[in-house]
Amino acid sequence: MAQAKKVVLYAFVVFVLYTIITSPKRSADLVQVGFEGISSAAQGVGEFMTELIN
Repeated sequence: MAQAKKVVLYAFVVFVLYTIITSPKRSADLVQVGFEGISSAAQGVGEFMTELIN
């Protein structure tokens, strides 16, 4: 089972590297979208906590 996880992890890393190398602009766009999502989620949690305190 541990070997299968290791193989899947290596395959995923190779896929990500292949995607970055073949289309770096698209990869940068996807990373930007991901970080914007994380940022808006963190902002939402912050607003929720602020309203909870008030």
